[in-house]
Formats: sequence, structure tokens, C-alpha cells
Amino acid sequence: MTSEARQRKMADRVKVIVAETLEKRIKDPRLGFITVTDVRVTPDIREASVFYTVYGDDESRAATAAALESAKGVLRSEVGKQTGVKFTPTLKFIPDAIPETAAHLEELLKQAAVADAAVHEQAARATYAGEPDPYRRPDDGAEDEADATS
Repeated sequence: MTSEARQRKMADRVKVIVAETLEKRIKDPRLGFITVTDVRVTPDIREASVFYTVYGDDESRAATAAALESAKGVLRSEVGKQTGVKFTPTLKFIPDAIPETAAHLEELLKQAAVADAAVHEQAARATYAGEPDPYRRPDDGAEDEADATS
């Protein structure tokens, strides 16, 4: 097994190599506006999971996934050349869920803002259940005693 530091360095290096190769060498027209967001390498550095996002609709995401699968061999050989490791890691491309998660969080924040505004509106119209100032004051006690003796 390798150390975690070597694993992180390898993941960072694979991320840079894949991103640069996609930008400069891969000329597939199906390849959309892609961003490599993260790479995770197994402890034995035999497999690398490459997370990516694609700007566009579902059709462009599917086309980019197909282009990545067809370019997997070129990308893997480039990773092997530039890293110089004995066993080049196999690449697995995984669409990143960041955009969907961000959209879901935005929707939840909007719902929370609407609920918060409703609570603030209700609080502005609220009145006290009893008297506005339910606490006794020292001067109030003298009036109460005078009322009790009369």
C-alpha cells in the first residue's frame, strides 16, 4: 500500500494531465464544455475515478460521456507517459453531481427564506397574551395595598 500523501499527489497529477489532454489533444466534436472537478485514486494507485461536470443540457452531457469513453485509452496512455509509474491507473469517468446538488440547495434556501418571511410577518402582528409588562414594579405594590384596604 502507498501513503496517503502519494495517493493525493497522484490524484492531483492525474487531474491536471486529464484536463490538459482534454483541452489540447482530444478533438472529438461530441466533447462539450467539460470541467474536471476531482480525481480520487485507490490506495494501490491502480484505479482513478475522474469526476467531471459538463455545461449544457442532458444531450450534451450524454455526448460528452460517450466522447470520454472513446478517448479513455488516449487519456490513460498520456497519464502513463507523464507520471512514469510502473502501473498506469485505469480511468473511470463519473459525472459530478455538484450542479444538481447546488440547484437543490438553492431551492431549499428559497423555501427557507419564504418560511422565514412568513414567521417575521406573523411576529410583527403578534400581541402579548397578557399585559404588555407582566412584571411588578416597586411603585405598583403601594397602589395594590391601597386598593386592598379600601
